[in-house]
Amino acid sequence: MISAYAETVSRHLLDIGAVFLRPDEPFTWASGIKSPIYCDNRLTLTAPATRGVIENAIAETVREKYPDADALMGTATAGIAHAAIAAHILGLPMGYVRSGAKDHGRGNQIEGKLEPGSKVVVIEDLISTGGSVIDACTALREAGAQVLGIVSIFTYGMKKGLDRLGEAGLENTSLTDFDTTVRVAAETGFITGGDVARLLAFRDNPSDESWIGGSKA
Repeated sequence: MISAYAETVSRHLLDIGAVFLRPDEPFTWASGIKSPIYCDNRLTLTAPATRGVIENAIAETVREKYPDADALMGTATAGIAHAAIAAHILGLPMGYVRSGAKDHGRGNQIEGKLEPGSKVVVIEDLISTGGSVIDACTALREAGAQVLGIVSIFTYGMKKGLDRLGEAGLENTSLTDFDTTVRVAAETGFITGGDVARLLAFRDNPSDESWIGGSKA
């Protein structure tokens, strides 16, 4: 599900250079997949105007969709700052979930006070295949929390990610998504009209690299 703030957020991400679109010089993911896009939402923290739009949009989305939320839980590490700022706006407690338990100290995977039965919303910066955020939600559920849903800044909208979230019984609302950002990028001259089809071909099937040599007209 995409929020009502999608176009505004996409414009901000493009304007501050948080979204890199390089269909002719693709990035390489850790999995080896070639990607024409790279989204670095960490850059939003260094752009006050964009940061304000995003954090208020996260807070408003939580307020509208999950009015019974007891706390926000960020994913480590990229979701932590966004969860903290949005929680401050909402006057809610905040914590975060590590990718795994610490090997020292108290050995926590979840940081922050979390009471059994607490209703939480997970804050994530970006969702591609959904693995990381599902792991975080699983840890919270195992700790006795009720995960109401996920609010993310950006999602690729890939079938694999959507399927995995559905199988896990998780609802994600993203402030914006791949399709909206590509459309706005074309409208504002960041990419050409011909690049749009190539980018959407990547989204539909990331393992098929035929889009790399596709038409640019």
